[in-house]
Amino acid sequence: MASFRIFTPAGPGVPPGGDYALEKEALAGLDAEIVEAPSDPAGFIAAAGREADAVYARGMRFTAEVINALEKCRVITLGSVGVDSVDVKAATARGMPVTNVPDTFIEEVADHAMMLLLASFRRCIEQDRMVREHRWREGRPALLKIPRLMGQTLGFISFGRVARAVARRAKPFGLHMIAYDPFLDETQMIEQGVMPATLDEVMARSDFVSMHAPARPECNHMLTERHFRLMKPSAIFINTGRGPTVDEAALIKALQEGWLAYAGLDVLEVEPPSHNNPLLSMENVILSAHTASASARFDEGRKRRVGQELALVAQGKWPMSCVNPAVLQDTKLQRWQPVGMGRGPNS
Repeated sequence: MASFRIFTPAGPGVPPGGDYALEKEALAGLDAEIVEAPSDPAGFIAAAGREADAVYARGMRFTAEVINALEKCRVITLGSVGVDSVDVKAATARGMPVTNVPDTFIEEVADHAMMLLLASFRRCIEQDRMVREHRWREGRPALLKIPRLMGQTLGFISFGRVARAVARRAKPFGLHMIAYDPFLDETQMIEQGVMPATLDEVMARSDFVSMHAPARPECNHMLTERHFRLMKPSAIFINTGRGPTVDEAALIKALQEGWLAYAGLDVLEVEPPSHNNPLLSMENVILSAHTASASARFDEGRKRRVGQELALVAQGKWPMSCVNPAVLQDTKLQRWQPVGMGRGPNS
């Protein structure tokens, strides 16, 4: 039996584990092993409760009940940016660091957000449909109603890594940019050419609103009917963050009643959507299936990062990323980085 045992759920909803070759690259030479456990809470607790030195969280929700049953767990590691499958508050109360991969898929998600912005603004799907339906002459008149992109305002809700990458892409298009993020030093916005603003100012002044808030309890239904009523009738709403941060019923109502013009959505409140979700039949909506982070490097990047975090903790060191960094100073783990690593839920 290895001295550092990593438990991970197996079963329905989890891709075949194989030999965890990519995760194990960083663990090579360490006395560590990855052990699969049942993916139901009771089964996982029975297998891992007394034995897990670390948890590779995937395929199930890690509630307070599960976390409190982990007697000696030193870290909960996720292979995703979002941490909504883990009760971070419960982990923090137990002094357990929770790690994610906040910088692995940044460029892909930023590309996707910019794609949704441009495709919705230039009515890409609508133009494609006109050509296929032999309505060629309708294409130009439709776009003559739309202003040029240069000089319009892009507003960000949350200005973490992805939003900053989108800002870098948007700048050459000549967009003015504003952002709301109460957890970020405003100088980091100004350095990117982005002006700080309140949430209401972002909603009211922006021609494009790009949503990047994380799926944390305090962000659930962060945007409500009141916020959508503030938007310009010509504005476009983009969401490549998390679906539950938006009151979807309010967004649907806003789109139906013309409070805003269009939406480009990679995430929905319930995924996959039910067959009768009105968004599926709305012509002023572009949808993708929560695929913004997907690319050929997706699995390799996140699995290697999971292995790196687990290997650091196995060696008694701070992980590179931690969404609840306040716990680190009270653990037996040692800081090793010479500079700050941008830790935190919005880094």
